[in-house]
Amino acid sequence: MKKIAAAIVCVTVAVAAVSACSTGSAPAAGAETGGASTAAADANAAGAAIVPAAAHAQAPGAAGGAGQGAGQGPAQAVQTVTGTVLETMDAATYTYVRVKTDKGDVWAASSQFKVAVGDKVVVPLEMPMENFRSNALKRDFPLIFFATRITKEGEAPAAESAIAAMGGALPPGHSPTGSARATVTEVIPQPAGGTTVAALWTNRKALAGKPVTVRAKVVKFNGGIMGKNWFHLQDGTGTEKDGTNDITVTSAAETKVGDIVTITGTLVLDRDFGSGYAYAVIIEDAKIVPAK
Repeated sequence: MKKIAAAIVCVTVAVAAVSACSTGSAPAAGAETGGASTAAADANAAGAAIVPAAAHAQAPGAAGGAGQGAGQGPAQAVQTVTGTVLETMDAATYTYVRVKTDKGDVWAASSQFKVAVGDKVVVPLEMPMENFRSNALKRDFPLIFFATRITKEGEAPAAESAIAAMGGALPPGHSPTGSARATVTEVIPQPAGGTTVAALWTNRKALAGKPVTVRAKVVKFNGGIMGKNWFHLQDGTGTEKDGTNDITVTSAAETKVGDIVTITGTLVLDRDFGSGYAYAVIIEDAKIVPAK
Protein backbone atom coordinates (compact mmCIF):
# COMPACT_ATOMS: atom_id res chain seq x y z
CA MET A 1 0.00 0.00 0.00
CA LYS A 2 1.41 3.34 -1.04
CA LYS A 3 1.95 5.92 1.61
CA ILE A 4 2.43 9.63 1.25
CA ALA A 5 3.85 10.83 4.51
CA ALA A 6 3.31 14.29 5.94
CA ALA A 7 5.74 16.82 4.56
CA ILE A 8 7.96 17.30 7.57
CA VAL A 9 11.60 16.45 7.35
CA CYS A 10 13.30 14.95 10.39
CA VAL A 11 16.91 15.88 11.03
CA THR A 12 19.31 13.19 12.19
CA VAL A 13 22.51 14.50 13.65
CA ALA A 14 24.31 11.23 14.29
CA VAL A 15 26.78 10.45 11.56
CA ALA A 16 26.24 6.78 12.26
CA ALA A 17 22.71 7.15 10.95
CA VAL A 18 24.07 8.62 7.77
CA SER A 19 25.89 5.52 6.68
CA ALA A 20 22.72 3.54 7.13
CA CYS A 21 20.58 5.98 5.16
CA SER A 22 22.68 6.93 2.16
CA THR A 23 25.18 5.20 -0.03
CA GLY A 24 28.40 6.58 -1.40
CA SER A 25 29.98 9.89 -0.53
CA ALA A 26 29.57 13.32 -2.00
CA PRO A 27 31.99 14.28 -4.76
CA ALA A 28 35.02 16.22 -3.64
CA ALA A 29 34.83 19.97 -3.86
CA GLY A 30 36.23 21.35 -7.08
CA ALA A 31 35.03 18.44 -9.16
CA GLU A 32 32.68 20.64 -11.15
CA THR A 33 33.30 22.87 -14.14
CA GLY A 34 31.26 25.57 -15.84
CA GLY A 35 30.70 28.22 -13.19
CA ALA A 36 31.31 26.18 -10.03
CA SER A 37 33.05 27.98 -7.18
CA THR A 38 34.47 25.98 -4.30
CA ALA A 39 35.89 26.35 -0.82
CA ALA A 40 38.86 24.45 0.50
CA ALA A 41 36.76 22.50 2.99
CA ASP A 42 36.63 18.75 2.65
CA ALA A 43 33.47 17.72 0.77
CA ASN A 44 33.57 14.01 1.49
CA ALA A 45 30.75 14.34 3.98
CA ALA A 46 28.87 17.00 2.06
CA GLY A 47 25.15 16.51 2.32
CA ALA A 48 25.57 13.51 4.60
CA ALA A 49 25.13 14.81 8.13
CA ILE A 50 21.48 15.76 7.82
CA VAL A 51 19.30 12.88 6.76
CA PRO A 52 15.55 12.61 6.38
CA ALA A 53 14.03 9.89 8.52
CA ALA A 54 12.06 9.08 5.38
CA ALA A 55 12.40 10.87 2.06
CA HIS A 56 8.76 11.71 1.96
CA ALA A 57 8.26 15.35 1.21
CA GLN A 58 5.94 15.66 -1.76
CA ALA A 59 7.32 16.41 -5.14
CA PRO A 60 6.49 18.58 -8.12
CA GLY A 61 2.82 18.04 -8.51
CA ALA A 62 2.36 15.75 -5.54
CA ALA A 63 -1.22 16.06 -4.58
CA GLY A 64 -3.52 16.68 -1.77
CA GLY A 65 -7.15 17.16 -2.67
CA ALA A 66 -9.28 15.20 -5.12
CA GLY A 67 -8.29 11.63 -5.84
CA GLN A 68 -5.67 11.65 -3.12
CA GLY A 69 -5.36 8.91 -0.54
CA ALA A 70 -6.96 9.58 2.81
CA GLY A 71 -5.22 10.14 6.09
CA GLN A 72 -3.09 13.17 5.30
CA GLY A 73 -2.93 15.80 7.98
CA PRO A 74 -2.56 19.56 7.64
CA ALA A 75 0.66 21.12 6.45
CA GLN A 76 3.35 21.56 9.07
CA ALA A 77 6.17 24.07 9.40
CA VAL A 78 9.33 23.20 7.52
CA GLN A 79 12.58 22.95 9.46
CA THR A 80 15.45 25.18 8.40
CA VAL A 81 19.19 25.23 8.94
CA THR A 82 21.54 28.20 8.77
CA GLY A 83 25.14 28.06 7.68
CA THR A 84 27.97 29.28 5.47
CA VAL A 85 28.14 28.53 1.76
CA LEU A 86 31.19 26.39 0.98
CA GLU A 87 30.44 25.66 -2.65
CA THR A 88 27.95 26.88 -5.25
CA MET A 89 27.12 26.28 -8.89
CA ASP A 90 24.32 26.94 -11.34
CA ALA A 91 22.74 24.31 -13.56
CA ALA A 92 19.71 24.75 -15.78
CA THR A 93 17.31 26.92 -13.75
CA TYR A 94 18.74 25.97 -10.36
CA THR A 95 21.46 27.14 -8.00
CA TYR A 96 23.13 24.40 -5.96
CA VAL A 97 24.85 25.17 -2.67
CA ARG A 98 26.83 23.19 -0.13
CA VAL A 99 26.28 24.78 3.25
CA LYS A 100 28.27 24.24 6.43
CA THR A 101 25.88 24.04 9.39
CA ASP A 102 26.23 23.06 13.02
CA LYS A 103 24.67 19.73 12.06
CA GLY A 104 27.10 19.07 9.23
CA ASP A 105 27.33 19.95 5.56
CA VAL A 106 24.07 20.18 3.62
CA TRP A 107 23.48 20.19 -0.12
CA ALA A 108 20.47 22.14 -1.31
CA ALA A 109 19.11 23.59 -4.55
CA SER A 110 16.54 26.23 -5.42
CA SER A 111 15.52 28.42 -8.32
CA GLN A 112 18.57 30.40 -9.43
CA PHE A 113 19.64 33.14 -7.04
CA LYS A 114 22.78 35.20 -6.42
CA VAL A 115 25.05 33.69 -3.80
CA ALA A 116 28.78 33.43 -3.18
CA VAL A 117 31.12 31.28 -1.14
CA GLY A 118 31.18 32.71 2.38
CA ASP A 119 27.60 33.96 2.38
CA LYS A 120 25.43 32.88 5.29
CA VAL A 121 22.15 31.41 4.14
CA VAL A 122 18.97 29.88 5.53
CA VAL A 123 17.95 26.58 3.93
CA PRO A 124 14.48 25.05 4.29
CA LEU A 125 14.87 21.27 4.57
CA GLU A 126 12.28 20.58 1.93
CA MET A 127 11.93 17.72 -0.51
CA PRO A 128 14.88 15.49 0.33
CA MET A 129 16.24 13.43 -2.54
CA GLU A 130 18.65 10.60 -1.77
CA ASN A 131 21.20 9.39 -4.33
CA PHE A 132 20.17 12.18 -6.70
CA ARG A 133 21.87 12.41 -10.08
CA SER A 134 22.19 15.84 -11.72
CA ASN A 135 22.59 15.22 -15.43
CA ALA A 136 23.33 18.90 -16.04
CA LEU A 137 26.20 18.85 -13.54
CA LYS A 138 27.14 15.22 -14.20
CA ARG A 139 27.30 14.85 -10.47
CA ASP A 140 25.76 12.60 -7.83
CA PHE A 141 24.41 13.83 -4.50
CA PRO A 142 23.90 11.29 -1.69
CA LEU A 143 21.34 13.68 -0.21
CA ILE A 144 20.07 17.02 -1.46
CA PHE A 145 17.13 19.22 -0.48
CA PHE A 146 15.11 21.01 -3.17
CA ALA A 147 13.98 24.14 -1.37
CA THR A 148 11.28 26.65 -2.18
CA ARG A 149 13.70 29.48 -1.62
CA ILE A 150 17.14 29.74 -0.05
CA THR A 151 17.61 33.13 1.58
CA LYS A 152 20.60 35.01 2.87
CA GLU A 153 20.68 35.36 6.62
CA GLY A 154 18.81 38.48 7.66
CA GLU A 155 16.62 38.63 4.55
CA ALA A 156 12.86 38.58 4.94
CA PRO A 157 11.64 34.98 4.95
CA ALA A 158 9.98 33.60 1.86
CA ALA A 159 6.25 33.12 1.70
CA GLU A 160 4.84 29.83 2.89
CA SER A 161 7.02 27.08 1.53
CA ALA A 162 5.81 24.89 -1.26
CA ILE A 163 6.44 21.73 0.70
CA ALA A 164 4.56 23.01 3.73
CA ALA A 165 1.70 24.01 1.50
CA MET A 166 1.78 20.73 -0.39
CA GLY A 167 1.55 18.61 2.72
CA GLY A 168 -2.13 18.01 2.13
CA ALA A 169 -3.50 21.51 1.68
CA LEU A 170 -2.94 22.34 -1.97
CA PRO A 171 -4.75 20.78 -4.91
CA PRO A 172 -3.25 18.13 -7.15
CA GLY A 173 0.02 19.20 -8.49
CA HIS A 174 2.81 21.51 -7.46
CA SER A 175 6.47 22.15 -7.82
CA PRO A 176 8.82 22.17 -4.88
CA THR A 177 10.37 25.44 -5.94
CA GLY A 178 9.12 28.84 -6.93
CA SER A 179 6.31 31.05 -5.78
CA ALA A 180 2.71 30.02 -5.26
CA ARG A 181 0.81 29.59 -8.50
CA ALA A 182 -2.08 31.74 -9.62
CA THR A 183 -5.63 30.46 -10.07
CA VAL A 184 -7.30 30.60 -13.49
CA THR A 185 -10.95 31.65 -13.19
CA GLU A 186 -11.94 32.32 -16.82
CA VAL A 187 -12.78 29.15 -18.73
CA ILE A 188 -10.41 28.39 -21.62
CA PRO A 189 -12.18 26.69 -24.56
CA GLN A 190 -10.98 23.22 -25.48
CA PRO A 191 -9.88 22.21 -28.98
CA ALA A 192 -11.67 19.46 -30.90
CA GLY A 193 -11.17 16.25 -28.96
CA GLY A 194 -9.96 18.11 -25.90
CA THR A 195 -10.94 17.43 -22.29
CA THR A 196 -11.28 20.00 -19.55
CA VAL A 197 -9.18 19.73 -16.42
CA ALA A 198 -12.29 19.09 -14.33
CA ALA A 199 -13.38 16.31 -16.71
CA LEU A 200 -9.94 14.69 -16.47
CA TRP A 201 -10.50 14.35 -12.73
CA THR A 202 -14.13 13.29 -13.02
CA ASN A 203 -13.43 10.66 -15.68
CA ARG A 204 -9.93 9.71 -14.56
CA LYS A 205 -10.67 6.01 -14.16
CA ALA A 206 -12.09 5.70 -17.67
CA LEU A 207 -9.23 7.77 -19.13
CA ALA A 208 -6.41 6.03 -17.27
CA GLY A 209 -3.66 4.84 -19.61
CA LYS A 210 -5.14 6.69 -22.58
CA PRO A 211 -3.90 9.75 -24.48
CA VAL A 212 -5.68 12.95 -23.50
CA THR A 213 -5.59 16.46 -24.91
CA VAL A 214 -6.21 19.62 -22.93
CA ARG A 215 -5.77 23.33 -23.57
CA ALA A 216 -4.96 25.33 -20.47
CA LYS A 217 -2.78 27.97 -18.91
CA VAL A 218 0.60 27.19 -17.37
CA VAL A 219 0.42 28.38 -13.76
CA LYS A 220 3.69 26.90 -12.54
CA PHE A 221 6.80 25.43 -14.18
CA ASN A 222 9.95 23.72 -12.93
CA GLY A 223 12.49 22.23 -15.28
CA GLY A 224 15.06 19.48 -15.04
CA ILE A 225 13.75 17.57 -12.03
CA MET A 226 14.40 13.84 -12.36
CA GLY A 227 15.09 14.40 -16.05
CA LYS A 228 11.67 15.93 -16.70
CA ASN A 229 10.01 19.31 -16.88
CA TRP A 230 7.05 19.63 -14.51
CA PHE A 231 4.23 22.10 -14.86
CA HIS A 232 0.68 22.76 -13.72
CA LEU A 233 -2.23 23.52 -15.98
CA GLN A 234 -5.56 25.19 -15.21
CA ASP A 235 -8.36 25.98 -17.66
CA GLY A 236 -10.89 27.64 -15.36
CA THR A 237 -12.88 24.46 -14.74
CA GLY A 238 -13.06 22.44 -11.54
CA THR A 239 -12.80 23.85 -8.05
CA GLU A 240 -9.78 24.94 -6.08
CA LYS A 241 -11.24 23.55 -2.85
CA ASP A 242 -11.07 19.92 -3.96
CA GLY A 243 -8.15 20.38 -6.35
CA THR A 244 -10.02 19.48 -9.53
CA ASN A 245 -9.00 22.80 -11.13
CA ASP A 246 -5.34 21.82 -11.54
CA ILE A 247 -3.48 19.02 -13.32
CA THR A 248 0.21 18.12 -13.18
CA VAL A 249 2.06 17.43 -16.42
CA THR A 250 5.52 16.11 -17.24
CA SER A 251 7.19 16.76 -20.57
CA ALA A 252 10.54 16.95 -22.29
CA ALA A 253 9.43 20.25 -23.83
CA GLU A 254 9.71 23.60 -22.13
CA THR A 255 7.10 26.25 -21.53
CA LYS A 256 6.68 29.14 -19.11
CA VAL A 257 4.18 30.46 -16.62
CA GLY A 258 1.46 32.40 -18.40
CA ASP A 259 1.57 30.43 -21.65
CA ILE A 260 -1.69 28.96 -22.91
CA VAL A 261 -0.76 25.61 -24.39
CA THR A 262 -2.40 22.59 -25.90
CA ILE A 263 -0.86 19.36 -24.64
CA THR A 264 -1.34 15.71 -25.45
CA GLY A 265 -0.04 13.03 -23.12
CA THR A 266 -0.96 9.86 -21.28
CA LEU A 267 -3.19 10.12 -18.22
CA VAL A 268 -1.79 8.03 -15.38
CA LEU A 269 -3.33 7.27 -11.99
CA ASP A 270 -1.58 6.68 -8.68
CA ARG A 271 1.86 7.32 -10.12
CA ASP A 272 4.67 6.91 -7.58
CA PHE A 273 8.16 7.96 -8.64
CA GLY A 274 9.59 7.22 -5.20
CA SER A 275 10.99 9.64 -2.62
CA GLY A 276 7.52 11.05 -2.08
CA TYR A 277 6.83 11.76 -5.76
CA ALA A 278 3.29 10.35 -5.71
CA TYR A 279 0.36 11.55 -7.79
CA ALA A 280 -3.29 10.63 -7.80
CA VAL A 281 -3.56 11.90 -11.39
CA ILE A 282 -0.82 13.06 -13.73
CA ILE A 283 -0.33 13.51 -17.49
CA GLU A 284 3.00 12.06 -18.53
CA ASP A 285 5.35 12.54 -21.49
CA ALA A 286 3.21 15.31 -22.94
CA LYS A 287 3.88 17.12 -26.20
CA ILE A 288 3.00 20.79 -26.01
CA VAL A 289 2.33 23.52 -28.57
CA PRO A 290 1.38 27.14 -27.88
CA ALA A 291 -2.31 27.77 -28.43
CA LYS A 292 -3.07 30.10 -31.32
